[in-house]
Amino acid sequence: MSALFDHLAALFEAGHAREVTGLRDDSRFARTDAPIQAAVLIAVTDRDEPGVILTQRPHSMRDHPGQVAFPGGKIEPGEDAVGAALREAEEELALPPGEVRVIGTSDLYQTGTGFSVTPVLCVVPDGLSLNPDPVEVEAWFEAPLALLLDEGSWTENEVFWRGETRRYLELDYGGYKIWGVTAAIIANLARRIPLADFARKAGSR
Repeated sequence: MSALFDHLAALFEAGHAREVTGLRDDSRFARTDAPIQAAVLIAVTDRDEPGVILTQRPHSMRDHPGQVAFPGGKIEPGEDAVGAALREAEEELALPPGEVRVIGTSDLYQTGTGFSVTPVLCVVPDGLSLNPDPVEVEAWFEAPLALLLDEGSWTENEVFWRGETRRYLELDYGGYKIWGVTAAIIANLARRIPLADFARKAGSR
């Protein structure tokens, strides 16, 4: 059994059992009443200082070009969010589904570009040999989970977009800018799994 998996699973369950208000959401900017269903994989590496696997999308892509993202994409007919996230991670990074231990699905995030995204939290072994598909992934890296969960790591900015002021989070890490949808999903997860709870119990492992 994985101590990290058990630790995160317990925090995840407790965090989703309580009411949390003020989660980030960009649905007011969307220009559709029928958002495209999508899923992303929040893959946490199983080691003493866990990391989160992130990708950079090619600048040639139509949706969110060049942005840092979780592995993921559209949910195909007959799939659920978990199945879609696992499939996309395998297609993008050759991440073997059999190596993934799923904890659960977190809060839906509505993007301003017409997607309804389900985050899937999971734990994967450290040191997996990943092979990115250059069509879908320009680069991949890991960012420390504790850093991402720390509200103090993030800068909040704003931009006038589609007739309104849109506030968004941003974090520079290792030459990559984490912002937009990815940052909002992380911020929502941090409301469910506070850094203080994660760090306190993780330190006793």
